[in-house]
Amino acid sequence: MNPKKLTIEKIQEALRKEKYICDRSLATVVYLSISMGKPVLLEGEAGVGKTEVAKVLAEIMESKLIRLQCYEGLDANTALYEWNYPKQMLRIKLEEVRRGDRDAVETEIFSEQYLVKRPLLEAIQGDGSMPPVLLIDEIDRADMEFEAFLLEILSDFQITIPEIGTIRAKVRPYVFLTSNRTREIHDALKRRCLYHWIDYPTFDKEHEIITTKFPQIRERLAKQICSFMQQVRQMNFYKRPGVAETLDWASALITLNRDDLDEETVQETVGCVFKYREDLHHLHEELAGKRLDLDQIAKQTGAYSA
Repeated sequence: MNPKKLTIEKIQEALRKEKYICDRSLATVVYLSISMGKPVLLEGEAGVGKTEVAKVLAEIMESKLIRLQCYEGLDANTALYEWNYPKQMLRIKLEEVRRGDRDAVETEIFSEQYLVKRPLLEAIQGDGSMPPVLLIDEIDRADMEFEAFLLEILSDFQITIPEIGTIRAKVRPYVFLTSNRTREIHDALKRRCLYHWIDYPTFDKEHEIITTKFPQIRERLAKQICSFMQQVRQMNFYKRPGVAETLDWASALITLNRDDLDEETVQETVGCVFKYREDLHHLHEELAGKRLDLDQIAKQTGAYSA
């Protein structure tokens, strides 16, 4: 897809063709990011589809997806580059055997051919016809020092390697950062990005997501799943399920050839939805107390038969 011919409507439709259902507001942010060359910070609860935006955009734009998964202790070397020390040592040993020019070798081994490129450097050095998509996933898991390190890269898309010099991006990558808000992201990083919050979907949107991903699913089952999810997200669970859990559950129910949600089916497959022991116990209490009433869900979705 040619970036110069993009419109908000085309982005929204292209995402839909790749089975990603998005609101116009999200399509607008993606369009502005591509047009303005600015990174996007996507925040929201886990499992609502933040990471998938970058993955699907890479497919649409026919670009390379470069993913940097953040974690506590992630440092600049791991994210940017490292020297290939075994290769450097081998080159030194070979030169010692040949009794060559040691000074020349020391200069040579700190050249690009001895550089191990990590995601950030790989994205900056992208020289293809289409900019790569750089996904910096779960930036809230990284330390604040690493967050500060990103500021220069996201502002100027350049890095300085002391032994080589400054490397500037020939084409700016499309950059997406995601955060589950396990901690607050600093204002300095947010100012360099466009921002969008991805919320839990409405009943209608979640139904469209399920039926788009699984066109073979029975209509009444899809509605029951959506109604169940809408209700449990209003309850006091430790970890409320996202769209990822909805899709896992729908896939499991299709695999088991289930047509309706009943208590037995829920009890057998609830591990697709909740991943904490406390939440499983709480769900059993809600079902037993009829605060989560599967018969009522069936009636509301037109799937009830007396």
